[in-house]
Amino acid sequence: MDKLVLIDGNSIMNRAFYGIMGSKMLTTKDGKYTNAVYGFLAILFNIIDDIKPEYIAVAFDLKGKLKRKELFEGYKANRHGMPDELAEQMPVIKDVLRAMNIDIIEKEGYEGDDIIGTISKKASSQGMEVAVYTNDKDMMQLIDSNVKQYKKPQKTNDYEVITVESFKEKYNLEPDQMRDLLGLMGDSADNIPGIPGILSDASPIKAFTSINSFGVT
Repeated sequence: MDKLVLIDGNSIMNRAFYGIMGSKMLTTKDGKYTNAVYGFLAILFNIIDDIKPEYIAVAFDLKGKLKRKELFEGYKANRHGMPDELAEQMPVIKDVLRAMNIDIIEKEGYEGDDIIGTISKKASSQGMEVAVYTNDKDMMQLIDSNVKQYKKPQKTNDYEVITVESFKEKYNLEPDQMRDLLGLMGDSADNIPGIPGILSDASPIKAFTSINSFGVT
């Protein structure tokens, strides 16, 4: 079975940027910041060594109005802009990826999540083994018999590999029900309010219990 790795570029760049900051960020001799580039490539090389995929692609967000904002204007309204020190490193990592012949996939109006979701479902339907690298809990809805999410918990160097079985054991739900659960709970990270008076942005198990108390199965 061919292996496909899909990387949430913005998620990994943010993790690399904030993970290698310290009191002074890495820079070149002429003062250009490189900590996110260095960290991203370290993560990328480890992924390639671990998975040994036949195919790999990195999806990035593009600037501009998102299709999701047409549905809900408040989407991500609580987010701060990308730090300048990180923004100037984004073109650099994309140049490096192109030099490595790694596909960069972007589409105006859509987030990297949307792209990864589309590709993972298509690849899974063709019988490919898909590894999605992101910490975004929204992406758990993609998990199926061929798709696994690789999530990096804080304060550890090991990935949590989320499969259908481990997801069901943890949440007592099917993976594709995650979108319904998050819609009810809300998601403070994306400024999604959820259902007032029914659920809060609490743990999924507590939320599931609350759903059942209202007769929802």
